[in-house]
Amino acid sequence: MVDKTNGAPTGNSAMTADRPEQIRNVALVGHSGSGKTTLVEAMALTARAVNRAGRVEDGTSLSDYDEIEHRQHRSVQLSVVPVAWAGKKVNLLDTPGYADFVGELRAGLRAADAALFVISAAEGAAGIAGTTRALWEECAAVGMPRAIVLTHLDTARDEFDVMTETCRNVLGGGSSETILPLHLPVYGPKNPDGHRPVTGMMELLPHCVGDYSSGTEVRGEPTAEQLPALEEARNRLIEGIIAESEDETLMERYLDGEEISLATLVTDLERAVARGSFHPVLFAAPAPEGAKQGLGTVELLELITGGFPTPAEHTVIAANGAEPHPLRCDPNGELAAEIIRTASDPYVGRVSLVRVFSGTLHADTTVHISGHGLEEQGRDGHETDERIGAITAPFGKQQRPLGQAIAGDIAYVTKLAHAETGDTLSSTDNPLRIEPWSMPDPLLPVAIRAHSKADEDKLSQSLARLAAEDPALRLEHNGQTHQLVLWCLGEAHREVALERLRTRFGVQVDVTDYAVAFRETFAGKATGRGRHVKQSGGHGQYAVCEIEVEPLPEGSGIEFVDKVVGGVVPRQFIPSVEKGVRAQAARGLTAGYPLVDVRVTLFDGKAHSVDSSDAAFQTAGALALREAAAAAGIRVLEPLAEVWVVISDEYVGPVLSDLSSRRGRVLGTEPHGPGRTRIHAEVPELELSRYAIDLRSISHGTGDFTRAYTRHEPMPNQLATAVRGEKTRT
Repeated sequence: MVDKTNGAPTGNSAMTADRPEQIRNVALVGHSGSGKTTLVEAMALTARAVNRAGRVEDGTSLSDYDEIEHRQHRSVQLSVVPVAWAGKKVNLLDTPGYADFVGELRAGLRAADAALFVISAAEGAAGIAGTTRALWEECAAVGMPRAIVLTHLDTARDEFDVMTETCRNVLGGGSSETILPLHLPVYGPKNPDGHRPVTGMMELLPHCVGDYSSGTEVRGEPTAEQLPALEEARNRLIEGIIAESEDETLMERYLDGEEISLATLVTDLERAVARGSFHPVLFAAPAPEGAKQGLGTVELLELITGGFPTPAEHTVIAANGAEPHPLRCDPNGELAAEIIRTASDPYVGRVSLVRVFSGTLHADTTVHISGHGLEEQGRDGHETDERIGAITAPFGKQQRPLGQAIAGDIAYVTKLAHAETGDTLSSTDNPLRIEPWSMPDPLLPVAIRAHSKADEDKLSQSLARLAAEDPALRLEHNGQTHQLVLWCLGEAHREVALERLRTRFGVQVDVTDYAVAFRETFAGKATGRGRHVKQSGGHGQYAVCEIEVEPLPEGSGIEFVDKVVGGVVPRQFIPSVEKGVRAQAARGLTAGYPLVDVRVTLFDGKAHSVDSSDAAFQTAGALALREAAAAAGIRVLEPLAEVWVVISDEYVGPVLSDLSSRRGRVLGTEPHGPGRTRIHAEVPELELSRYAIDLRSISHGTGDFTRAYTRHEPMPNQLATAVRGEKTRT
């Protein structure tokens, strides 16, 4: 382990911890482009875990485990970078910022005990995206400790103090006591491009200024120009810390003029941060010319190791068939580890990233794998025993060997051929299953088919492996449209899934238009006569039947009624007529959509003692149904979805207008928490194929929705004609 003052890069050896108290697990979350991966690189450089910082763009980033990332110039999956600081092992979980990869983000939060919200000052208030606000509220609901890191101050649209106030208003609801800065930046003169680099910081509690303009830190007293801003921010910070202090006498002593010691303030600050009741604002900036590390990274690492909670303060719930119970973070306790993400390595096969919540995970031991509990999302449950292979510590593309992983730590394990993301690893003597974390419902359908016969042979197995790795991806074999559908979170998620099929599994697929499961029914009552008479030498074919068809209420299916009298259709051929009618109904009558919700009554017919047969009456039944359809007219039925949209109040109007343009019927609206509205509507499924993308655009990332099939109903004639024409052309 390296500490704050001395140490060296760890080389090929992995950092280890003997107790959970020596571990910190921190997720970096924020909007895409806010600088999370760059910040991870900077902290790793400061902690001397690496000799130089890399970049996603050129494939040298510590977070770059997948080639797709540097081709797309953004993080698409969760990565873990362990560093050592002040005698602690810090697992930095770099999460994707793009909304399509929220599944990886939620996995990172599950593995973490605290969160750093990284916000770009270059984007101003726009940098606090709707997804960031929603995530902050989600973390607040479970009491997760949080801090804010402002980046890109050198190209900031708004100054540090303006951005801090924006964070306080947007994330803290205007609270001035729980979101406050620990430091203030010192800006240098403007560059030729008009930007002002950060050359130092004013440290509020120590009441001093660190100047890095020479390349190394020079500490000194604030200047007369700096003093008013420092004093105002410092007094506000001290009052905020004291308000959260467990010592009820502290505020009274402070108001009486007593000087509160720096040690007391730091201790109370760290306790408030660990409880999740105080959220410090820090900043990170590029290193000035000649400096060996970026500004703010030392302070971030000090906050993480001193203020963020240990794994022992994070509990999860597990069950073993009995009542669920909280797990203690005890290396000697019952084994319970959860698979946070799964990846395929071309050399070692499936690799599983696990967070150990209890007990100690040893290499080359047999563990019990309990299914992830996501059956409600259409995923199969499973239970099995498997022997794990090696345990390694992640470090970019490197895997550094570990003999074990104790409670509170994060590590990779190999050779778990049947394990999936979300599964629980436990002792074979005491199987456990940790309650699953919530996953977003993928709502963007992508219909695919194998490009060639060779691809078809590998497609099924490759898709199963892909779905096992990514729980935010859902695979559907649609029995009505006979399509293979990947349900994704968005276009970027779709592109990554298809590229992984191609590059990782060697499978080429073609994307086809997603088909909606239309149906047909009769527009009114009609009769039809089916006559199938042929003579071609030997036995001929002879069958005549007459039917009446009438529409029935939705959900009635196909009802067949026999009203033949006098034996005009022999009894043995009546089932043949029904079979022919049902076969034709399944094939459809105008555009190949199945016929539903009709009563077919057989009331007359003719037969021949020699030439009548089962096949002849089947054909006659089909012909009779087609003739009746021509007389009555056919209506196309389209599936209707019940939709619930949760949206920020400011976007209610645009969302309602958009739903109306999609032929939606709004059934009601209701408040859904502070500043949010829930819209209930019915919308044709034909209009929802791209709604996951369009809603994100309309709401600037603040909206989400769920959908569920409710019923089929008649389609407007003009649209039905267009649908039939499209079906005919294809």
